[in-house]
Amino acid sequence: MNPYRVAVVGSGPAGVYTTDALVRGALDVSVDVYDRLPTPYGLVRYGVAPDHPRIKSIVVALRKVLERDGVRFLGDVHVGRDVTTRELAELYDAVVFATGASVGRRLAVPGEELAGVCSATDFVAWYGGHPDHARAGESFPLEAESVAVIGAGNVALDVARVLVKSAADLARTDMPPHVLDRLAHSRVRDVHLVCRRGPEHAKFTAKELRELLELQDVATELDARLLPAGSQDPLAAANLKVFADLASREVPAVRRTLHFHFWSRPVELVGEGGAVTAVRLERTREAGGAVVATGEVTDLTAGMVVRSVGYHSTPVGALPFDEDLGRVPHDAGRVLGPDGRALDGHYVAGWAKRGPSGVVGTNRACAADTVAGVVADLAARPPRGAGPDEVDRVLAERGVRPVTYDGWLSIDAEEESRGRNLGRARTKIPDWETLRHVAAADADRPDRGAA
Repeated sequence: MNPYRVAVVGSGPAGVYTTDALVRGALDVSVDVYDRLPTPYGLVRYGVAPDHPRIKSIVVALRKVLERDGVRFLGDVHVGRDVTTRELAELYDAVVFATGASVGRRLAVPGEELAGVCSATDFVAWYGGHPDHARAGESFPLEAESVAVIGAGNVALDVARVLVKSAADLARTDMPPHVLDRLAHSRVRDVHLVCRRGPEHAKFTAKELRELLELQDVATELDARLLPAGSQDPLAAANLKVFADLASREVPAVRRTLHFHFWSRPVELVGEGGAVTAVRLERTREAGGAVVATGEVTDLTAGMVVRSVGYHSTPVGALPFDEDLGRVPHDAGRVLGPDGRALDGHYVAGWAKRGPSGVVGTNRACAADTVAGVVADLAARPPRGAGPDEVDRVLAERGVRPVTYDGWLSIDAEEESRGRNLGRARTKIPDWETLRHVAAADADRPDRGAA
């Protein structure tokens, strides 16, 4: 009997963990992993801070899954454009959508349309070498001396750390040269982290906060009077200890300063000549466990504002989508149609399933939960999915030339080669044209596939 054929849309952690659970299961399953990008690994490649190589090391485990028998990588295929979700459902026994959440949430305050205002999602993608943002540096001139970062999570802290860190420290990362050059010539001197709640509620991790203590020429400014004596929550208690250390440290030669503004929320972005010049902040306080406004307003000078208040998913093709919840409606991973019934052969995993929450490891259990439903449904019927040749034919007829896993390995090798030439482990290729050229060069080699 032929194997069951499953398509997994998205090659980030959720998609790869889904693939792993499928090929390790009781059924004979082959998996085609689709990605809109020519490169796999999603936010692990493009969302993890470049100066955090330890977190990026999870790629080693993800890579082993993509190299398993019965798994194909089909990159540079845009599901919903190059092939529809309905067509995938006809070609495969099941389709699991693990497309993540790629859009930054808005602040919903006046002035967000001003020049100099951006999402952390876009800024991180730019310095992370995402090909959609190869030209985005034009939007990030880094000429403002004062930058406000709105948010109290690790992504906001990543953005702030990259903005205050020295070019010499960042030069060891895999950032593309044009990004490093822009950061080396940055005029930023003050970075302001604006947090709606107090320090005991911040979602930073203590490990990330401690990294600030290692920055010898970066001062940190926060009001120690706002630090509670302690917390019953061990994570909050660890953060408070680091905050106390940051508040008391002395920096002999200050190059840049990171300011923490707790109990503050933006109510308006103020501009002049179409560009942002300040953030209007309102003081907040806690009342009955909720954050309430005090009416006390001040203006914080800022020529650049980065909002980091969460992610939001976007619809995939004709797949049902709940705009309010920012995810696909489902029951234990089975996609639900408008009538509330499960759509045959359609499933979700990761952020498309549960919304933008959890850490990388959360996706493993999430994927296992979805795959349990996929396996149960497949076991009730014989395989009927088309073979890989038919899938390739459909794509070829539309002029779609997927980047194979071998093509990705060529990109991987080229990035490592570029890195060695600069004394680094890797230098990312940041543009679509070069990524496709390097991948295609492997596909066109006469000896490709030879022993």
